[in-house]
Amino acid sequence: MLDKYRSCFAEAFEIEPGSADVLEYQSIDNWDSVGHMSLMSLLEEKFDIVLDMDDIIDFASFKKGIEILSKYGVNIE
Repeated sequence: MLDKYRSCFAEAFEIEPGSADVLEYQSIDNWDSVGHMSLMSLLEEKFDIVLDMDDIIDFASFKKGIEILSKYGVNIE
């Protein structure tokens, strides 16, 4: 699941999957508001979930995302 999660970041932000682990919102140019929504869409599609608006807003880092997805039954680690 961790590789699948990393691949969402890689696809949304056009980065190498291995560099996703340290990302935070706006820490790279591609993680702006548009990139954020692209990431959210990919996560919903790949993990077959629908994120709550509060969770979309709170999704501020790779690490925080793992915590948020666990609320939807997605165990990343």
